[in-house]
Amino acid sequence: MQTFILITIVVIATIHLMMASVLSLYSRYKVQYLSLAWIMGIFGALCCVAIPFSYLLRFENIGLLHPFMLLALVGTCFLQGIYPLSIPMPGYLQWGRMWRYASPAIFLIILYVVSLLLGNRPVIVHTYSELADCWWGPDMLFRLAGLGLSVYYVANILRLPRLLVKNAEIPRYLKGYVTAMGLNMVFYIVVTAVFNAMLLLVYFYLFCLLNMYLFYRTLETMAIHLPKPEIVEVDEAPTEEVIVQAEKEDFNEANRRRFERVEFFMQHDREWQDNTFGRDRLCEATGINRHLLLQCLRSQGYNNCHDYINSYRISALKRGVAEGTIRSVNDCVVVGFGSSKTARSCFERMEGVSLDDYLKRKFVYRG
Repeated sequence: MQTFILITIVVIATIHLMMASVLSLYSRYKVQYLSLAWIMGIFGALCCVAIPFSYLLRFENIGLLHPFMLLALVGTCFLQGIYPLSIPMPGYLQWGRMWRYASPAIFLIILYVVSLLLGNRPVIVHTYSELADCWWGPDMLFRLAGLGLSVYYVANILRLPRLLVKNAEIPRYLKGYVTAMGLNMVFYIVVTAVFNAMLLLVYFYLFCLLNMYLFYRTLETMAIHLPKPEIVEVDEAPTEEVIVQAEKEDFNEANRRRFERVEFFMQHDREWQDNTFGRDRLCEATGINRHLLLQCLRSQGYNNCHDYINSYRISALKRGVAEGTIRSVNDCVVVGFGSSKTARSCFERMEGVSLDDYLKRKFVYRG
């Protein structure tokens, strides 16, 4: 068990330090990632500090609802909630406000440390009958306060943006992250109530996976908003013989030639104006299988086939707005979007601004 604990701590430390280093690199170009880099770094550093002491961990006499475990839960929930709050409210978690937000947790931890320094020791409870006997003792009140603060920090991720920001839009993945974080917290509370060392290790791995998910979605958001290549007119589609010859000589040149073939079809056949047009029809029309199609699109900076097709629709939408043929969201279906809802979601995801705001700004400027 001791070896397994050591391996777990080392793995979690390595993953968090890797995520912190990547995010710190990107934070040089976008300060939004700085808070998440610090949080991942703190978790990684704490795991590194714990490595030399892993052999001292003994779980036999820890008891039920141990206060140290609940106070650790408070700190974890606070740190995990910082970055999600900064997404819908970029200015909320400035240093002064963040310290005020953390003050209940800091006060509780300091109060408990002072209590320990004065000679009070945590009451080790092994059975629920013992728990009932000391329910209203000071030690138990600390445990209830720690549990309540954890719930408060998790609930605030969804509650505060709606209270403090008018028309706050919380990303869907953030709602899923908060839900998973809440469920993981409930699992941790169950582990503290019915203590089991293996279940605690399961929590550690779930905690690590949750942070990896947030890291992945953060980088995915950044990748989606990378500048897309401009559409360049292709006058002639490369033949299959040209592509085969290029594949023998240069892998990248073969991808470029395939991309030119796809571009020629998109520019001259314009089937993307049909809202049922998708990847399968594009593969059939160009004679390129799914794997090679995705490969050639990604080599030119597109995330996937759907984004590539929608880039043509968005380009046509912008031309229509400039020419005055598209004046409302409902008119956007003429460029190939299945509905106004689809047009809104695609435009906002790929352009970083809502379609309604874009149309309003263009027509106000023109007026």
